[in-house]
Amino acid sequence: MINKAIILGATGLIGKHLSQQLSVENNIHEIVTLTRRPASSSIAKIRNEVVDFERLEDFAQLFRGDLMFSCLGTTKKQAGSLEQQYKVDVEYQFRAAKLAAEAGVPHYLLVSSSGANAKSSNAYLRMKGELEQKILALSFPRISIFRPSLLVGERFDSRPAEKIGAILLPWICRLPGLHRYRPIAGAQVATKMVSVSQQGGTGVETFTLEELFYS
Repeated sequence: MINKAIILGATGLIGKHLSQQLSVENNIHEIVTLTRRPASSSIAKIRNEVVDFERLEDFAQLFRGDLMFSCLGTTKKQAGSLEQQYKVDVEYQFRAAKLAAEAGVPHYLLVSSSGANAKSSNAYLRMKGELEQKILALSFPRISIFRPSLLVGERFDSRPAEKIGAILLPWICRLPGLHRYRPIAGAQVATKMVSVSQQGGTGVETFTLEELFYS
């Protein structure tokens, strides 16, 4: 029986919906959100823990649980440089996943991206692909990878380029061959992640954009 879920990136677009949706699942008794700054919640099941991502190993005891959701992410603009974005999008997430694997977490769920490829010429997609490879080398009994396209929904941070894309892409993606790149709501991705977490399974499974929408 599932008792405890851990969320990395709980204040982001997908993470905030994950917290809310998991809280109504009867077999989830505790939700631990790991954040850089305090993130209060009125939901009794949710316990926030502030961690120093530069010293994650000092917080190893917080990575014991039944489910580990990783939906941490930033942009080059927010991070200040490509190197800093890599630190957040790859290094922090991998170190957290490694701690969860060492703590015996049986099911790890990762938000990646459509087009993730460690050999991509696009820096963002290359980071996502590299992270996937690193995660797959860890000893989780079950790994679920979700590959959404552009995420839409209300964010705490301002991302003008994503807002413009959210307006234009639904129209552009009506063109032949581009349908698979259409935007998806962060809440919809969270719903799929919660659904998968409540089902049995082992091994590695990857959910593409079409599967996030329709399955």
